[in-house]
Amino acid sequence: MKRYITIFLLLSILIAPIYAVSGFSVTIGEATNNNAAYKNTVLAYFQSKTEQNVSNADVKIITADEVNKISQNITGKVYPSSSIYSCALVDLNYKEGIKIVVDSSKITVVTPQMYANALKTSGIEKGYVVVTSPISATGEAALTGVLKSYETAVGADIPEAAKQAATEELYLETALVNETGASGDEIAALFSDVKNQTAAENLQDPEQIENIVNQTANNLNIDLNQNQTQQIANTVANSQQVQGNLTDFKEQLQDISSQVNQGGIMDQINSLMQWLSGYIQGLISGQ
Repeated sequence: MKRYITIFLLLSILIAPIYAVSGFSVTIGEATNNNAAYKNTVLAYFQSKTEQNVSNADVKIITADEVNKISQNITGKVYPSSSIYSCALVDLNYKEGIKIVVDSSKITVVTPQMYANALKTSGIEKGYVVVTSPISATGEAALTGVLKSYETAVGADIPEAAKQAATEELYLETALVNETGASGDEIAALFSDVKNQTAAENLQDPEQIENIVNQTANNLNIDLNQNQTQQIANTVANSQQVQGNLTDFKEQLQDISSQVNQGGIMDQINSLMQWLSGYIQGLISGQ
């Protein structure tokens, strides 16, 4: 009996770390999850955008509390449970950096590059991301689901300060789309260029970053007032300041991405099971 208990414990110990993360996850807004037709529509959309079997994804529900935890301090807006519709898919099997697909028939303001900017602030530059909603949505609240999908796929939490900075950045981008008349892609390009130059010069002082904002906005023919320039500079400075908190998450993301891309986690499980099968057979035959 002790021998079989030992076998069982060995199985649990060896398999648990592999099953802990899959590199493939889906988040469903709680309002969508509570409507079977909406949920089926979203899952069908995800399946149309991936070669993976969506039924094998790790699925998490995104609640209003999770969205409000971060966004309320930025916008002052409180989302009710009945308005959390946006859904996201993350697959770390993607090998060519990051690719983001946004269902523009439902997500009306936030663009792929706007999500990419926010994800970069969160330490994320790898993976395949799909964002959709069963009804029309601007897309800001969907970032909570995207970040949750990454945490699930990676098996590690993103620091709260980084999630806060990323969310603040995305909400400011959408506000500037409305205020300036520039397109989402133009505002996204502005933020991306400013962040890249700021990182290259290792700047964290908003006053220094303001000069980069003004120069970049002029190059892109985007008219900004002084308040908007200061807001962008402050947000980019926050983005820079949180990067030091992301070392552990980035390392875990790199490890899981490499693991998934080197044959896949299911292949590792199968190999382990074959080894364990032979080991157990040896124990039984030797009793």
